[in-house]
Amino acid sequence: MSLEIHQLPAFDDNYLYILRDTQSGETAAVDPGDASVILKFLKNHRWPLHKIFITHHHFDHTGGIAALKQKTKAQVFAPKYDEHRISQVDHWLEEGLEVTVGSYKAQVLFLPGHTLGHIAYYFASEKALFSGDVLFAMGCGRLFEGSPAQMYQSLEKIKTLPPETKIYCAHEYTLANGRFALSVDPNNSDLLQRMDIVENLRQKNQPTLPTDLQLELKTNPFLRCHSPDIRKTVGLTTSPEPQVFAEIRKRKDQNYTDPI
Repeated sequence: MSLEIHQLPAFDDNYLYILRDTQSGETAAVDPGDASVILKFLKNHRWPLHKIFITHHHFDHTGGIAALKQKTKAQVFAPKYDEHRISQVDHWLEEGLEVTVGSYKAQVLFLPGHTLGHIAYYFASEKALFSGDVLFAMGCGRLFEGSPAQMYQSLEKIKTLPPETKIYCAHEYTLANGRFALSVDPNNSDLLQRMDIVENLRQKNQPTLPTDLQLELKTNPFLRCHSPDIRKTVGLTTSPEPQVFAEIRKRKDQNYTDPI
């Protein structure tokens, strides 16, 4: 008995996820931007699809909903804030509610910043977080709708999870994120060591995900606004952490390619 997690590449740099309770056979997809990727995987495994979990309204996370519902009749779960911009949803979700895949329960976390309605799914028994575009490996999502203060608080909420939590985020941005991280945290030995590993993986076209929270706490500048070295680099040695976060995000936006 286990919760299987399958990470499927899509588009140029997205990851879609299939979750399956091996005992009951219940199967769910997370952020299925491309229905064809999901349907091909299900066909190869001869699995049905029962549920679809959405983190936010962007098309690369929702574009496959219509085709999947037509083919599989799966129930769609999505953030209630996005009622006006995601169609064909069966269940609207808010902070504190739960979703299930068979016997496995996930808590819904409200994490605004990238969008105002963004949610994530945390399976406590598996210590697994499906973070959408809030938290990336060594990065975080662009602030398309929310404020720096909102995103900072959302990341602080994630930091309260167990350090061994696996982070299943939606994009393969690790290499570019790491290069930016080095610009604000150049003397971080954990970061330097991690970048060697990441560069080797990407040269072989292998995924760098999932990551885990413990590693992010050591190497992700957006989770390290308390760091004296980062504060010195950005010239905010005595400023509140949300202000440090805003400056780091501003630098990323201005100086590094970061489409999401």
